Amino acid sequence: MHRVSDEASLDTNKLNIDDINSKISDEQRQPYQNTFLQECEYMNVLIKVIVVSLAEIELAFKGELTMTEKMEDLMNAIFMNRVPPIWAKYGFVSTRTLASWLDNLKQRLDQLNLWKDDPVTTPKCTFLNRLFNPESFLTAIQQIYSREKEQELNKLTIQTDVLKKLYWEADLPPCKEGAYVFGFQVEGARWDGAIGQLEESRPKKQFSVVPVVNCRAQVIPSGVVKVDPNIY
Repeated sequence: MHRVSDEASLDTNKLNIDDINSKISDEQRQPYQNTFLQECEYMNVLIKVIVVSLAEIELAFKGELTMTEKMEDLMNAIFMNRVPPIWAKYGFVSTRTLASWLDNLKQRLDQLNLWKDDPVTTPKCTFLNRLFNPESFLTAIQQIYSREKEQELNKLTIQTDVLKKLYWEADLPPCKEGAYVFGFQVEGARWDGAIGQLEESRPKKQFSVVPVVNCRAQVIPSGVVKVDPNIY
């Protein structure tokens, strides 16, 4: 049960939401903060489900609990390198194997841990694909624009501008409007950063990483029916 004991160590990584809240004043609490706090809550629920279910198996092996069909299903899933259904229920949408899923879970937790140290500041670049509810982050961009520009939220949309930089590059320019996100990939094509558009895939390269994307809110022009063909 080496894998079980390793996963149970997740319990020490639960996020202290009360401590995070204490670092954010009412004036500093903005849509981005609400989104990340919600993400912390999702993460804590998932960690609790994982830890409790594994603890029950440990007790069953010790003879202190009766082994149930639910426990056997969980152990079989772990043995087959599949995400147990009970974890998937409280987790994030994914088709990964269990090992890959756990790695991804750690990456998501790492992003939240980096944010909680300075929760007032919006991350320089957010991994949108490491959020339980990425739509909430995009809505936060619209909410901030709506307040600043006094625009109706339901009349806004998200404009995406693909930059030529990857998130780790030191000379990534500061984000002046909206937020920088990363984590997109295209399948069956590739993003050509030199000309800023989709091109044919390279031989034997099924996926292509998309550079940092600047997501910003903009007003939907009244009467617009046809979408600009230059905007994806």
